[in-house]
Amino acid sequence: MKISCWCAGATSLSVLFLAGLSGCSSSENVRAGNVQAQDAAVTTVGVSSITRKPIFRQLTLSSELVPFQEIDVFAKESGYIKGPILVDYGSRVKAGQLMATLEIPELEAQIQQDAAAIKSASDQVMRAQNEITSLESVQRVYHLAYTRLKGVSDSRPGLVAQQELDAAQGKDLEFEAQIEVAKASMQAAQGQLDAAKAKQQHDQVLLDYSKITAPFDGVVTQRYANEGTLMQAGTSSSANVLPLVRLSEDDLFRLQIPVPESYVKYIRIGDPVQVRVPSLDQAFPGKVARFSTDVAEQTRTMHTEVDVPNPKHVLIPGVYAEATLDLERKNDALVVPLEAVNQSGSQTTVFLADASNHLVERPVKLGLQTPSEAEVLEGLSKGDKVVVSDRSGLKAGMLVKPQVVEQVPMPAGNQ
Repeated sequence: MKISCWCAGATSLSVLFLAGLSGCSSSENVRAGNVQAQDAAVTTVGVSSITRKPIFRQLTLSSELVPFQEIDVFAKESGYIKGPILVDYGSRVKAGQLMATLEIPELEAQIQQDAAAIKSASDQVMRAQNEITSLESVQRVYHLAYTRLKGVSDSRPGLVAQQELDAAQGKDLEFEAQIEVAKASMQAAQGQLDAAKAKQQHDQVLLDYSKITAPFDGVVTQRYANEGTLMQAGTSSSANVLPLVRLSEDDLFRLQIPVPESYVKYIRIGDPVQVRVPSLDQAFPGKVARFSTDVAEQTRTMHTEVDVPNPKHVLIPGVYAEATLDLERKNDALVVPLEAVNQSGSQTTVFLADASNHLVERPVKLGLQTPSEAEVLEGLSKGDKVVVSDRSGLKAGMLVKPQVVEQVPMPAGNQ
């Protein structure tokens, strides 16, 4: 009996204990459900912290690379190409380097005639000089004789006849006049000599043009003639005149880009430019070297030239390149991602999470903008957490769960 009663009592206690446990489990489940319900009611939003960093806007334009200068090299005088041409396609030359020699027999003969004319004129000058010397010697004797007679006549009047004195003076004056004539003849001979030398110099310059040289450092891109070709003087605009070669200066290239009117105010001489050549998959440094300072009426663009050094001769004339110019730059700007910006009419706002994780809608004033970011002039401070995720359904005052989203930087690109 006792045993049965104890058993019955034990059973009752067990039931009561299990009932207590059941009651506790139910309470905990209710509380857990409430927490989950509250968590489910809080919206998770992606946020990004406002930081300070450089921000800049760029403009990318495409154009064709051309050599800094490119010319067809013509002959100055007509003649036949003597011997082989010393350059060919792809030959690199230095300024003044000989590329071909012309045979011009007429000029060579003229140079010989000029030498003969110079010798003849020199002989005439020498003869005139000798005649002057001879006349001066004779005139000196007559002058001394007249001087002596004049001195005696002055000291002892009547001792020397006046006729004798006049004859001596006449001889002195006669030879003095002959000396003047001889000097005039010598000057004429000297003029002929100078003219002959000038003509020889002129003909020698023309003969020197028989040597066709490179006017600047560059590379031969075309060859038009061969040994024995008759080269016509390239001093006229005749289309039949054949050049020797085409020469390109490829140590430096020009990139001619049309800058739209709205960006003209940002272009400055010396600005750095990144030049990318897609066909070579390489980028090269350049700089704004010159621009036309006016806007073309038809295209509303300004002709701008970028100089691109090519010391290793990697660039090729005629390839297309993309020039990227920095238009505006702020080195220490407060920056917000554009995906955080709300635009409603003329009002610009952002959602940010405050210290208590409640949403605040803040009006902002933006400055410089790129495709991915914008400069904040007013409304935000460094460290503010702005919402960058989907903002549909969000309202000011909502409790949210901020989750930091790492921003992937994007290139500035075209503006």
